[in-house]
Amino acid sequence: MSMLEVKFIGDRDVVEHIVDKQEGDHQTPDLPGSCQQRAQDPVTNMAACSVFRPGLFNHKVAIVTGGGTGIGKAISAELLELGCSVVISSRKAERLEAAAQEMRQKIPPSSSARVTPLPCNIRNEEEVKALISSVLKQFGRIDFLVNNGGGQFSSPAEHMSTKGWKAVIDTNLTGTFHCCKEVYSAWMKQHGGVIINIIADMWKGFPGMAHTGAARAAVDNLTKSLAIEWAHSGVRVNAIAPGTIFSKTAMENYKELGPNLFKMSVPFCPAKRLGVPEEISSAVCFLLSPGASYISGATLRVDAGQSLYHSMWEIPNHNAWPEAPEGENLEALKQLLSPPSKL
Repeated sequence: MSMLEVKFIGDRDVVEHIVDKQEGDHQTPDLPGSCQQRAQDPVTNMAACSVFRPGLFNHKVAIVTGGGTGIGKAISAELLELGCSVVISSRKAERLEAAAQEMRQKIPPSSSARVTPLPCNIRNEEEVKALISSVLKQFGRIDFLVNNGGGQFSSPAEHMSTKGWKAVIDTNLTGTFHCCKEVYSAWMKQHGGVIINIIADMWKGFPGMAHTGAARAAVDNLTKSLAIEWAHSGVRVNAIAPGTIFSKTAMENYKELGPNLFKMSVPFCPAKRLGVPEEISSAVCFLLSPGASYISGATLRVDAGQSLYHSMWEIPNHNAWPEAPEGENLEALKQLLSPPSKL
């Protein structure tokens, strides 16, 4: 069911609440900067070391919506490691501040990068404008926008309320549009920049979560539209479609259903394992980097081929469809599928 790091919430509460391994002794290899420090410190050894060179994003500034948990947190942490100052944003100030405090402990003393938590409800256009204005006042620039904020709940379409549908569309689609439009108007139109939209594996539809499937497909198209409209300003716009990504936060959001839902997902992935947020953050960093300077309007599927594989949605046996047209082909088909007589 989950094609990304899904946040589970009941339909009746959705408008209020939608939002936003190591064992034993081992030798530590030579690692650059903060990676060496993390590898030696079991308290802070909580994230993978970036594959990109240290200082890649020195003096850059990024906004990461939904940046305090899961995929957004991994993206923010890797950007900080590479020298980028990051503004993390979501609805809940306490969760943001806790995430920021954790990230600050991992920034090397020699780095000028800093993490700043700024609460914002991306469904509210005025709050988005205030967020962008505040970032520009503090940093004087916005080089990157990563639209990772979003949320959805599990429900068959026939049981979705209009209120629940609208909450997901307003967050995942309209919220993304608000952020794109405001960062472009306030800064990138004159200075260029890069926008990354995090969507989902919705290429075969999204049964069980039709609202987010519709919203994420729309953001895929929005990505392409903005890449063309804003090309003359030097703005690249791309999207990333994660497969099923496991994080502690995602499992907790599913409450008691979490463990089984993620375990059930494994057979439906060609890799026969789930992804983790750090595998999305490295893809984001690539698309933000000079190595992707000629890539725009693209959606990168980071899913181990899951989008090419079969769906988790099970259709029961039935005979509800009308029969195929009469003729020799239908007769041959019936003979093929009919069990041979034992008489």
